[in-house]
Amino acid sequence: MKLPDFLCAMNNCGDVGRTCRALFRSARGARPGSGSGSSGPGPGQTLGLGQAGARSCPCRTALPGGVEEEEDRKNVGRKLVKGSRPVAVPASCVVQNNKEGGVGARTSRVRSFSTEPKVDTKADLRARYRDMKRLVHDLIPPGVCNLLSSSTIYANNEVSLEEVDIYGFDYDYTLALYSSTLNSMIYNTARDILVKQYKYPEGISKYDYIPNFATRGLHYDIQKGLLMKIDAFHYIQPGTVYRGLRPVPDDEVLQLYGGTYHVPLHKDSGFYGKGPKVKQFMDVFSIPEMTLLAVANHYFLSNNIDYDPVHLYKDVSEAVGMVHIQGYMYKWIMQDLEKYILRGDETYAVLHRLVNNGKKLFLITNSPFGFVNKGMMYMVGKEWRDFFDVVIVQADKPHFFNDCVKPFRRLDNNGDLQWDKINSLDKGHVYKQGNLFDFRRLTGWRGSKVLYFGDHLYSDLADLMLWHGWRTGAIVPELELETKVLSTEQYTQSLTWMQALTGLLERMQMHRDPESREVLLEWMKEREELRSKTKNMFNPHFGSIFRTYHNPTYFSRRLSRFSDLYMASISCLLNYDLSYTFYPRRTPLQHEPPLWMDQLCTGCMKTPFLEEMTHIR
Repeated sequence: MKLPDFLCAMNNCGDVGRTCRALFRSARGARPGSGSGSSGPGPGQTLGLGQAGARSCPCRTALPGGVEEEEDRKNVGRKLVKGSRPVAVPASCVVQNNKEGGVGARTSRVRSFSTEPKVDTKADLRARYRDMKRLVHDLIPPGVCNLLSSSTIYANNEVSLEEVDIYGFDYDYTLALYSSTLNSMIYNTARDILVKQYKYPEGISKYDYIPNFATRGLHYDIQKGLLMKIDAFHYIQPGTVYRGLRPVPDDEVLQLYGGTYHVPLHKDSGFYGKGPKVKQFMDVFSIPEMTLLAVANHYFLSNNIDYDPVHLYKDVSEAVGMVHIQGYMYKWIMQDLEKYILRGDETYAVLHRLVNNGKKLFLITNSPFGFVNKGMMYMVGKEWRDFFDVVIVQADKPHFFNDCVKPFRRLDNNGDLQWDKINSLDKGHVYKQGNLFDFRRLTGWRGSKVLYFGDHLYSDLADLMLWHGWRTGAIVPELELETKVLSTEQYTQSLTWMQALTGLLERMQMHRDPESREVLLEWMKEREELRSKTKNMFNPHFGSIFRTYHNPTYFSRRLSRFSDLYMASISCLLNYDLSYTFYPRRTPLQHEPPLWMDQLCTGCMKTPFLEEMTHIR
């Protein structure tokens, strides 16, 4: 059954609708084996939007029995007004027909939220588990795994392309996407610099690059020599702390950080990802650096060599920096453009389409002109500068965006600096350095009419979003892998069942007898196994760059803060009309009722039913 058919069946109350009702009864806590005619919620129980009761189900009108009033007569304490939703009525307000008060007399206090006997047995919990697992499996439509595409543009904020007149781009990993071979070359060269120039042990040279070890967005504790993944709330994700190439046990992590996984704000990486004690690695170029740090740490520890992690971090950082500063990377790419640059024809298609639709384009990059010129000629052609109204190289971002010190310098056709004062930024010319304040003054481009794309959340996007009001688009190449994993049947089933299991734990955690606790502990263990399983599908060491189990990562938090849109590459723009409006998906806040589909597939809810909480009141 295709997804639209599935939704239609839900609304038309066919066989899937009956499964839906059964699931809601299971989530509500109906005893196994009870039919649709079983008694409803007790007095004081609310069945409003957001709780997985039968009335939340869109198939409500097809309940066996047919007439709502018949069921309502069985639900003491629930009052139904014609044409309205069910309303919870406290037990103290139930109309009593007694001799002393007559019809309409009310009880003076709440004695109990429920008159139904409870069945808190191990067998009951296991039966609920089996029913939920079967129903969740049955309710996943076959086509649901194929809904994601790596060519999609995702919106953090509402953006109308019809309002955007000016498009700006970074160069590296934005206009030019590089093959993974480049990371290996950066690692190998930095490793050799570390050994030959910084006189590190020769044994480090035996360690080759590990392609799938590190992921973007990780944090590095400079003083402790630990690489880790941190969530949006500054908490370390257990199982993702590495000293060298070996994971650090969770209990040791707790000891190192004073009995908590929390990393205080003053120790964290600062606004631009660089702090005195912790650094966050935010761009794709940083992956070889993280790998080299891990390898060097591992070598020293494995050979019982005493060393200072702070010195190691400084030396590795400088060695990787020399790969860029001394031009090694530029040389490799210019010598073999076909080997390193990917999908150049798509870059040409994007630029050509924007210009043909009357859009103005500009380029602001930290890379030198000779390198950019050769890459752009390979991707776009010799007349590539005709596409851009302004070209700025060696801009020194992020300082370009947040200070007004450096003036613009013009380059001639040979790439040599000119000494004339810059009073305008002219098409066909190339400029070096400068600052955004002069850029805005000379072009008049400002506000939400400008959309700038870059891969580095701090250096490319943060200041533009927070201080200058530009629209921003983040390039996240990792989305291609992430969406592939998210689209697999294994991940979909594992995640859906994990959410359903979490819902069961949330509902059943008030059962305190030893037999029930035994079952709950089994569920908790299975949930942890599912969390590890889904994490490892992305990366066996650090998982997804977007999530730390259920919470967003620190990287994901910054991505949502500093980018209006994000996508795997700028070629995603080819899939959208230039008058298209991107709408962010509305997801319920924690205090808001979940959408009915969320309840349907997981059985989760925010508040336990009142009748099941009476014993702790």
